[in-house]
Amino acid sequence: MNESAPQSVVLSEGRFTRFESIRWWDQSLIRNARVLVVGAGALGNEVIKNLSLLGVGNLAIVDMDRVELSNLSRSVLFREEDEGKPKAECAARGASRIYPEISVEALVGNALADVGLGRFRWAQVVVGALDNREARVFVNSACARVGRPWIDGGLDVLQGIARGFAPPATACYECTMSEVDWDLLNKRRSCSLLARRALEQRGTPTTPTIASIIGGIQAQEVIKLLHGMEALIGRGYVFEGATHNSYAVTYPISPDCGWHDRPASIELMAGFTSDTRLHEIWSLASERLGGVDAIDLGREIVSHLECSECGTIETVMATVEKISADRALCRGCGSERYPRFFHSISAGSDLLEKTIAELGLPEWDIVWGRRGVNSLGIEITGDRH
Repeated sequence: MNESAPQSVVLSEGRFTRFESIRWWDQSLIRNARVLVVGAGALGNEVIKNLSLLGVGNLAIVDMDRVELSNLSRSVLFREEDEGKPKAECAARGASRIYPEISVEALVGNALADVGLGRFRWAQVVVGALDNREARVFVNSACARVGRPWIDGGLDVLQGIARGFAPPATACYECTMSEVDWDLLNKRRSCSLLARRALEQRGTPTTPTIASIIGGIQAQEVIKLLHGMEALIGRGYVFEGATHNSYAVTYPISPDCGWHDRPASIELMAGFTSDTRLHEIWSLASERLGGVDAIDLGREIVSHLECSECGTIETVMATVEKISADRALCRGCGSERYPRFFHSISAGSDLLEKTIAELGLPEWDIVWGRRGVNSLGIEITGDRH
């Protein structure tokens, strides 16, 4: 009597089976998650790589720079053929190669100038992979205005830090800044446009090893936040690679910080786009608030460039980050020109006749109508693609 040969049974695990065996894990939360990553350098690469491996379903990546040869030793998502291409686009392609089902958008531009606050509100969690205080201060203000937590990361050779902020409930990034930090930031802000451009060219010394450690912590905190778990919020984790020491820090809320009042409610306006004129927004805000004192913007705009030598004035209407070094120079005498800023528009201003785009604001931004101590955010949702 012939016995049939034994049958082998092959059990194939799903892509996320090992995650789903974790008791509290909910892959559907991650699949539907919306995460904004600001910065696609060495640290941003590690964050994006990890979020893609974890199966985050919706990712937006912001970066203004292009891939250079020196990036290849520190950035896992870039290849030699990417040299000269936008980092955000190359990182987005890398994320799609890791997880083909991901919906990923590359935003090639400067977060301070080109990313509307509606994008920050879209995100459930924001991750900062930045290398300067000014960008962190902006991301902090954006997240505070729209009520979103964010996870900051920083690198310095073999040392790194990851920390989370969720104002008004916890300390924010500005709460952690010392007098020295503020002094350095204010010196940068007071620099001439040409000096600021020179500062932007400086790089931060990093290694891929420290980037992988801090980027891993940041991605882990995103997962914890999405699951409603206790996360690194109002606290920081410091890793010193030279000695392998690590420790946690807790940040108190600074009594002088202005980001700890409850943020104003925000109304989505699908009928408003970047072509909407400010007087229409004023009318809506006036209707909702029973009157308006001013329209407040979420960023400073340069209205004019003035030459102190020959007295010429040019209308600009752009954020300072959009003004090139060439444009900072007077066309008449060649002297450097200096900017005039505004961030609020009052009744009777000629600016009320301008559109959102003509003011130099990015698509999908948010502006605030203010009456007394009350404010209402108005999201220019018609720009959302």
